[in-house]
Amino acid sequence: MVGDLLDLDSMHKAIAGCETMYFGMSVSDIYLAATVNAAAVAKHHRVKAFINMSQMTVSQMSITETTPSPQHKLHWLAEQALNWSGLPVVHVRPTVFLEGFFLTLTPDSVRDSNQISLPFREGKTSPVAVEDVARAITALLTNPQPHIGKIYHLTGPQSENMHFYAQEYSKALGRTITFQDIPVEPWRDALLKRGFPVHLVSHLVTMADLHRAGRYDRMSDDVRTLTGQEPLSVQEFVRKNAATFTASAKVKEA
Repeated sequence: MVGDLLDLDSMHKAIAGCETMYFGMSVSDIYLAATVNAAAVAKHHRVKAFINMSQMTVSQMSITETTPSPQHKLHWLAEQALNWSGLPVVHVRPTVFLEGFFLTLTPDSVRDSNQISLPFREGKTSPVAVEDVARAITALLTNPQPHIGKIYHLTGPQSENMHFYAQEYSKALGRTITFQDIPVEPWRDALLKRGFPVHLVSHLVTMADLHRAGRYDRMSDDVRTLTGQEPLSVQEFVRKNAATFTASAKVKEA
């Protein structure tokens, strides 16, 4: 069903008759309004389980501690509102997605110069694959009742710096890949030139700052606990997406 998260009629049509629902929304400046709108309609229809996609940085936030990212603040407020709502909520807090920084923001430099170019310095990170998050959410939707009121933190199988992951890229691609730390501001300007919204770029820059500060050095066994399987490693992920990181052979002109 196609609808509008800010439109009550759309939300009634989508939620009416559902006992269990999953709420997930991409980075947006209307995130909080959409969350509260969905929650209000879910409560009206007496939903028995509301699985909420949040972010792991929220675990480091409070009424006195926040980050410069407007999106982080919206996620924190959304969790507060859902807790206040009285809905039977489960919060799922993944760390950075492999499909984000690794698949969206690194392929060009890997293809062109065999370098992962990100402003992470020596900061460690434990990226998780979307498919692992999806499997965890599926497990919660299939049998939500034992999980109501709980919070799950989803990470990959290891937390390492980008030099380590460059070696994993190398093993997966069969050629030497290195990590090149880059300044934040030129990177930010490049994202804006690519047409990324200011709200999203502010969020990505904050994530880069937090990586450099060691705030993404996180580990959790919750993926395995919920799904019974180990999460995908960076090497496995890059191998599965090898074509994205490999320059196409040039067609020789006759």
